[in-house]
Amino acid sequence: MSRTDMDDFAVANLSRRGFLKGMAASSVLVIAASWGWREAFAEERKYGADGMEHGWVDDPKVFLALGADGLVTFVCSRSEMGQGVRTSLAMVVADELEADWAMMRVIQAPGDEQRYGNQDTDGSRSMRHWFEPLRRCGAAARQMLEQAAAERWQVPAGECRAELHKVMHVPSGRSLGYGELAEAAAALPVPGRDSLRLKAPEQFRYIGKESTRSIDGADIVNGRAVYGLDPRFENMLYAVVARPPVYGGKLKKLDASAALQVPGVVRVVEIAGSPLPSEFQPLGGVAVVASNTWAAIKGREALKLDWDDGANAAYDSVAYREALSKAARAPGKVVREAGDVEAVFARGGRLVEAEYYIPHLAQAPMEPPVATAWFADGACEVWAPSQAPQVTRERIAERLGIPFGQVKVNVTLLGGGFGRKSKPDFILEAAVLAREFPGRHVRVQWTREDDLQHSYFHTVSVEYLRGALDADGKPSAWLHRSVAPSIGALFGPDPRHENPIELGMGFVSMPYALPNLRLENPEAAAHTRVGWYRSVSNIPHAFAVQSFIAELAAAAGRDHRDFLLELLGPARRIDPHSLGDTWNHGESPALYPIDTGRLRAVVEEATRQAGWGRALPRGRGLGLAVHYSFVTYVAVVLDVEVRDDGTLVVHRADMAVDCGPQINPERIRSQMEGACVMGLGNTLVSEISFKDGRVQQSNLHDYQVARLPLAPKTIAVHPVMPAGEVPLGGVGEPGVPPVGPALANAIFAATGRRIRELPIRNQLQNWREA
Repeated sequence: MSRTDMDDFAVANLSRRGFLKGMAASSVLVIAASWGWREAFAEERKYGADGMEHGWVDDPKVFLALGADGLVTFVCSRSEMGQGVRTSLAMVVADELEADWAMMRVIQAPGDEQRYGNQDTDGSRSMRHWFEPLRRCGAAARQMLEQAAAERWQVPAGECRAELHKVMHVPSGRSLGYGELAEAAAALPVPGRDSLRLKAPEQFRYIGKESTRSIDGADIVNGRAVYGLDPRFENMLYAVVARPPVYGGKLKKLDASAALQVPGVVRVVEIAGSPLPSEFQPLGGVAVVASNTWAAIKGREALKLDWDDGANAAYDSVAYREALSKAARAPGKVVREAGDVEAVFARGGRLVEAEYYIPHLAQAPMEPPVATAWFADGACEVWAPSQAPQVTRERIAERLGIPFGQVKVNVTLLGGGFGRKSKPDFILEAAVLAREFPGRHVRVQWTREDDLQHSYFHTVSVEYLRGALDADGKPSAWLHRSVAPSIGALFGPDPRHENPIELGMGFVSMPYALPNLRLENPEAAAHTRVGWYRSVSNIPHAFAVQSFIAELAAAAGRDHRDFLLELLGPARRIDPHSLGDTWNHGESPALYPIDTGRLRAVVEEATRQAGWGRALPRGRGLGLAVHYSFVTYVAVVLDVEVRDDGTLVVHRADMAVDCGPQINPERIRSQMEGACVMGLGNTLVSEISFKDGRVQQSNLHDYQVARLPLAPKTIAVHPVMPAGEVPLGGVGEPGVPPVGPALANAIFAATGRRIRELPIRNQLQNWREA
């Protein structure tokens, strides 16, 4: 593969801000150019990182800096929101570099995809897209240090070996530390990819090991880490915004006189909204700008506002659910079909029918949206917890009418994201207000109420299923209608159908061996902002499919696990495109087929670890579910007790996960644990509902998330290693979808009560008398 000519290394004195700006002084090796990745791939269709906007970069000059003191600074281009990506990606580089972990540090890249490659932190793909490029990055830097040592000693490079932050001359036993070689290595070109010597897995020092500490854990625990709320500047202003209470609403009348009398309030500014669909633009409204956040909040309370609620004023969750249910009971757009389900249903026999309801959800990250912006002389700089710095730069430039190159996005740590912070509307609000106060930094702070009432909500859905069992108790026909408003309504005319990506999340990609199958997608209109939420449409699809399989097993008088394994059929590798899934999480269907053998393996491991089939006291049961998402296989068994008063206790969760090779086992385990707790909260207590176009929930007292009593007493995560070589899977999201149906199935095993409506909340009260 071709690469561009390499710039010589520049020797520079590194500071955090100076490095990010590309500024330099003395005594540090700054690695700062890029390979021409664009020219390297000319495929008709690209997959994985190659298919992402701006792709990948594997040049050590972009990501690494080595100081004369031996300190290695890694620039992380993906956003850290608790998933540990700064540690995990640094581990990969450090391993191939043969660096001492104690000599590694990490700083966050600003938004700059031309330099750093794709920076969207979503889709559970950071590691699978960046593992190989960053291995090459570390290996190239290692070989440059070995070459520098060889030239100093005047010996062949083959006699030099890097090991734990020094280079040794093997025949003589001489050694030089990495810091001693920094300046000499600065004069060397980056070796070509075809000359790199990557480690064999048995040589890994950090990759796949449990002992590597979090690279920024101490800073986070001690309060030194910088989140969205933390940047401070002299003479700052603080703002909160009164937004239209109904999506698409507009301001009719404003009386700001009382607000301007609040001590500390500086000014009241209208923010123009955008015509629907709004994409990532602000909703519009009225900003109160003050000398402190509290004054801004009190000023907003004093505003007198009259709104035109617009076309979505009648949005009502109760009525909308009825409309979705009606649509689900009628034929819809056929998105996958095999055999003749209607002929089977017409023959009668044992028919099973169920309808499942999953409400809107809000991401509700611990840190609500917040951003600080500065504007002067036609340039804008922001500091924000963003999952998508590139699109943030683009939208700021468009909104302010300034060149893209005049926008800088500094990415802070995210106090949770879950997809909410992929949408930069809150950052655009700060940029718009900063233009009103040139030369001053303006922070826009969302309250928890703002966050819950003006989010990009996870879609609401009704899932209708009908199945037939033959004389042997085997499923002979399967009809599934999924009805939900689409994320696509954000970006253009409402499609009224789930888009191919949403359909590919466990719906058309369902891999079960069924002779007669029809999947339909009836119409559903969007009346609020629907956005990404951790696992996205996998949540309703997995809940419906895995719950219905359990219902079919019960109707057939079969053990749920045995029925599920039989339904998976023989181990086979299925081309997702053959099922109608043209998305496949953006990955190659050749590299990432749907492997029913791997699905079977995680089911067998989770049930084995949970002691499936063991006797349990009355009121206690085991529930099972499995799901494939983000090219990873996860099965969950929950051991659940339902007490006489309806109190639910999750005694144990067994989660078997096959994500392919495991790079950072500790973070895999923690992500599964977090997914388990979040999935339980989604299922038991969380719901966003609308009346008169308005969100009915306002804070965590009425929009509940999982609290401590709901967490399992034990969460056991069981890695399942597949046979043969397979590529990396995802980790951040795949643990969520099977948790909800596993809980519902466990409740049925414990009580005989079938859960089809979420959230469960009070449905378990007085279950013994039901």
